[in-house]
Amino acid sequence: MWIYLAVGSSFLLYFVIAIVSRAGSTDDFYRAGGNIGPVANGMATAADWMSAASFISMAGLIAFLGYNASPYLMGWTGGFVLLALLLAPYLRKYGSFTVPAFIGERYYSNVARSVAILCLIIASTTYVIGQMKGVGVAFGRFLEVEFETGVFIGMAVVFVYSVLGGMKGITYTQIAQYVVLIFAFTVPAIFISIELTGIPLPQIGLGSTMSDGSGVYLLEKLNATISDLGFDRFTNPEHSTVNIFLLTLSLMIGTAGLPHVIIRFFTVRKVADARKSVGWALVFIAILYTTAPAVGAMARLNLMQTVQTGPVGEESSNLAYENRPRWFKTWENTGLLIFEDKNNDGLIQYYNDSNPAFAAEAERLGWAGNEMTTVDRDIMVLANPEIAQLPSWVIALVAAGGVAAALSTAAGLLLAISSAISHDLLKSMLMPNISEKAELRAGRIAMVGAILVAGYLGINPPGFAAEVVALAFGLAASSLFPVLLMGIFYKRMNREGAIAGMLAGLVATVGYIFVFKGMFFIPGTNLYPDTAEYWLLGVQPESFGAIGAAINFIVAFIVCAVTPAPSARVQQMVEDIRVPGALKNA
Repeated sequence: MWIYLAVGSSFLLYFVIAIVSRAGSTDDFYRAGGNIGPVANGMATAADWMSAASFISMAGLIAFLGYNASPYLMGWTGGFVLLALLLAPYLRKYGSFTVPAFIGERYYSNVARSVAILCLIIASTTYVIGQMKGVGVAFGRFLEVEFETGVFIGMAVVFVYSVLGGMKGITYTQIAQYVVLIFAFTVPAIFISIELTGIPLPQIGLGSTMSDGSGVYLLEKLNATISDLGFDRFTNPEHSTVNIFLLTLSLMIGTAGLPHVIIRFFTVRKVADARKSVGWALVFIAILYTTAPAVGAMARLNLMQTVQTGPVGEESSNLAYENRPRWFKTWENTGLLIFEDKNNDGLIQYYNDSNPAFAAEAERLGWAGNEMTTVDRDIMVLANPEIAQLPSWVIALVAAGGVAAALSTAAGLLLAISSAISHDLLKSMLMPNISEKAELRAGRIAMVGAILVAGYLGINPPGFAAEVVALAFGLAASSLFPVLLMGIFYKRMNREGAIAGMLAGLVATVGYIFVFKGMFFIPGTNLYPDTAEYWLLGVQPESFGAIGAAINFIVAFIVCAVTPAPSARVQQMVEDIRVPGALKNA
């Protein structure tokens, strides 16, 4: 009852906002009329950017990867520093509606604009897969429907408020969604931190001792619990330092190059507001991101202690399947948690059956393999309050927050795709004389098409939400960030260099992803297994965006050096972007 009330109320709020703030012009549809204040825009930006990957999947990553998930925290927040210093104020000062519009005009070429549209659509479509996966996970559990049905419901909700409202409706909806998601993330974390450590602040609770009087630190307890079952210690590094560095860098520059985040800074009144918006966005984002490590660690500890109720070596310590708690049963119904009784003893054995060092102990205990054959990482945040047996209203709040996080980012991404098609491709290139009314209609039709594609890919995702999102960041990092940076700070960069750089970075990154993830993420079409022994120099696909960006820069500079420089007018325009008071909308 609580779940239906919380989710239904939030939906009603989003629909009312969409109707009240319905876009009546292309200016409203693309940039909310350019009248959003910095605090409101910072909150909307935080919601736009803190997607299902942040709310649902990142803490799940931390729960299972521990230290190795730290690049997601550092990269996704550090990217906003780059955005504030290097891109946002200058792009706002230039005054374009979209990223491809700036690239097309700065590099005086419709070919450059077309390549930018291609890069935007590929990166944004990859990103939106993770959001639809998150929507399906949240709806699938809390409305107790099939995962696919959950995705269809999410598609319908996004359709109503994004197609009607455009950027104007999406902005005000995202402000409401931020409030919902931040309460939904922090309130359960406070409850669980008090339960485990006696400390209400999860950030402090993570480094504190357990409340059971043992004097053992929470992380020490977690390390011992999972190590006893053959898993790597929570605090142990797994990947190489180079790989960790490249993943962090890829996520940072990918954040700074994400089109759906950049277009948020076209909605403010002036350049100073663009800088302030980034600062406020960081404040709002930090509330969730400083809480996520505690949520991940506490969720993993709660899971292990629920399933493995005593020390390893005591067969009776395993949970009897027939006595499994309600949360276990409900998540089984979604297909995201699957149990198989391999030794027919009626008990649940959950351990790392790929660890040779634990094989002898498992054989002695009569364990025939890990029987929780599927534990989708994306369920951890949503299941955590249930595992900890928190009140029903807290569980309902988490449901509403998970849906809000996924829908807010999905709407921003779909708008970026729609704008690229209707404004950059149709209005600016194919049909320059199209009326504003027809352009607005085309934008809405394009968004409907994007929703359908996003829904299909969400039902057939290539991985868990954060993994897919990391690939999207790599694509944005390798294709759009370098050309935007050079467009602002290097006036000698010409269209030939920009086009060659974008294509080189995009092709290299997409090719590397396809080698290990498969063609269009279709299972079985990958050329090599996605494991460290096959990666080039130990670099995982999620980290390759930084290398793709380096390829982009190198190719662009080489081609630029052997081709004619831009005209004096273009070079002066680049100078004016960085000069206070110059250009329009300053």
